[in-house]
Amino acid sequence: MFTARRWWLPSAVADELTDVPDTGPDPDAGRRGRSRRTARDWLVDFCCFLLAVFIGLASADVLRHDPHTPHALAVADQLLGALSCAAVWLRRRRPLALAVAMLPVSFVATTAAGAEIVALFTLAVHRPFRYVAWTGGAALALIPVFYWWRPDPDLPYAGAVVFSVLLTLSVIGWGMFVRSKRELVLSLRDRARRAETEARLRAEQAQRLAREAIAREMHDVLAHRLTLLSVHAGALEFRPGAPREEVARAAGVIRESAHEALQDLREIIGVLRAGDPDDAGRPQPTLAALDALAAESREAGMKVTLTNTVTDPAAVPASTGRTAYRIAQEALTNARKHAPGTEVTVTVTGAPGDGLDIHVRNPAPEHEVPHVPGSGQGLIGLTERATLTGGTLRHGPTPDGGFEVRGRLPWG
Repeated sequence: MFTARRWWLPSAVADELTDVPDTGPDPDAGRRGRSRRTARDWLVDFCCFLLAVFIGLASADVLRHDPHTPHALAVADQLLGALSCAAVWLRRRRPLALAVAMLPVSFVATTAAGAEIVALFTLAVHRPFRYVAWTGGAALALIPVFYWWRPDPDLPYAGAVVFSVLLTLSVIGWGMFVRSKRELVLSLRDRARRAETEARLRAEQAQRLAREAIAREMHDVLAHRLTLLSVHAGALEFRPGAPREEVARAAGVIRESAHEALQDLREIIGVLRAGDPDDAGRPQPTLAALDALAAESREAGMKVTLTNTVTDPAAVPASTGRTAYRIAQEALTNARKHAPGTEVTVTVTGAPGDGLDIHVRNPAPEHEVPHVPGSGQGLIGLTERATLTGGTLRHGPTPDGGFEVRGRLPWG
């Protein structure tokens, strides 16, 4: 039991327990597994051991000057106190067992009071409240019995009981406060780690989406140019005896297409380095650029009929116009690869509030077309692109063996 036989005991306990709140890596480390003690842990455990020894020596000095205590009882009391002080080194591994064992020991040995103080505090720090409530309640219940059995010579019975009860409650409350503080710190650390992980995942997702957007843009831009190169190079290969004028015109188209492809590739790489998909060197194509696209395709030998009923293409939102341009560009590229020589019709209609419709259709080729390699991802990427803008894109073969692409995009 706690003893109140010296006026300096409360301050001594407070001074010695000042460094105890940090006795362990976390509140439940003892249950989850043993961790290696650091130098600081050894220092704190040594201070707790000194505290128990200090209080035990003070109680032993009182026993030596108490004429009512037999010498044999004093020796037995000091022996139990010494064993209790040695058991303090087990407080990290067995806090509950140590606190329970100290209840009967401190009841018969006043020199074990310091060890019981350390045991109760450690139990409150490292174990849930239900263990602290049962053990602390038993310690409080034994205090009146202890002072009835072994009265304090310096304090009245009521004063000794009240003082010991307050000291016990203070030690337990202090330990529970330390546990709550540690749990709060651990919770904040865990929350910070989760926030960092979530932020990293969001950054990785944003980076992945940006890369996918740049990849789609690269496909949309370069596929058109490279298809022109493939068509004209194939024409030169299969018609080596073509007139000089046609060879020169095809070579010029190849040179211009290669130049444009390099320019587009340079811009996309610049966007990739800058990290901003909207920061391009040249203005992005809009609906007003459809005429130039059709003219470029005609120069490459395609038969393109463009019908654009939009009176003011500049009034179309930039994202909508750019998506419509990419749809037409991808459809013309596919028609050039898979149905060369056919007439492709491009129809664009719409008005503010009604949406923008784009329809690209080509008939079946008149003769067998050699296989042209392709990724097959262009229309899939455009479908996703149209969906992201709030529109739809449908594509597929027609009953006559041709192919059509229908897109509907929001406008206003």
